[in-house]
Amino acid sequence: MVKKWVEVNDLMQQGYVYALTEPMGRNFHPEFRPELTPYEMLELGIFGGKYMTDCGPEYPRSWFESAKLCPERHDPALNFFGVNASQPLSVWRAKGWIYEEDPRGWFQWYCRYYMGRRCPDDDRQIRRWKAIRRHIAQLEKNCPKRDWSCRRKQRQALLHWAYDSRKI
Repeated sequence: MVKKWVEVNDLMQQGYVYALTEPMGRNFHPEFRPELTPYEMLELGIFGGKYMTDCGPEYPRSWFESAKLCPERHDPALNFFGVNASQPLSVWRAKGWIYEEDPRGWFQWYCRYYMGRRCPDDDRQIRRWKAIRRHIAQLEKNCPKRDWSCRRKQRQALLHWAYDSRKI
């Protein structure tokens, strides 16, 4: 595959350039098996609709056609489960969860990874993604199958990490 270069100019990054070295949606690390694509996540409703409202030029236009977005504010009603399952970016920074090339956090890393970027932070982010599985076990133990009213905040958090908690 010929490298394609992407230049980012949004509210959080200006002049950041990265290479796409893999085909979109393919050649993932063998231990990284997300259940949802970025498009599906945006369509379902994640991060109160505020997460990527200024990032359109970086990503495929199709990702935003059915996305539930709110440029003005974070609106938990836009989330699939209708609850707030997010922590402020200041908390993510304080905990050291932010990689400098992805100032918006894990979902930004996943979108870029899905598009074909590979970077030094991939292994750490994949470990973080795998660690979220503990919430699946809690849902399976404490909720009737597909009872979406059970532990909605936990279910929404799993959606934020590309796990399809609607199936649990």
